[in-house]
Amino acid sequence: MSRRGPRRVGEALSETMARAAPATPLAAVQAAWAGAVGERIAAEARPVAERDGVVTVSCSSSTWAQELDLLSAELLESLSEALPEASRPQSLRFRATGS
Repeated sequence: MSRRGPRRVGEALSETMARAAPATPLAAVQAAWAGAVGERIAAEARPVAERDGVVTVSCSSSTWAQELDLLSAELLESLSEALPEASRPQSLRFRATGS
């Protein structure tokens, strides 16, 4: 049996996290969220639930929920480009939770 050479910590952590993450549509959306919607939106809103293809996104305020609802078609398109077909949400629902 041969021994593998040392790996970079970042690579090892990425592989470990990929294996540890639950294989659900919500987990896939959560993993792709910041890259698909941008850091500014990700700082104010995060996907928290998924049911029957509808992803619920918790927003920091009602203003953010309303603005993101108006952008939902664009956000869905960005998510679709970042996710495999089986994990793509059909729609997004935004709610203000203040968290």
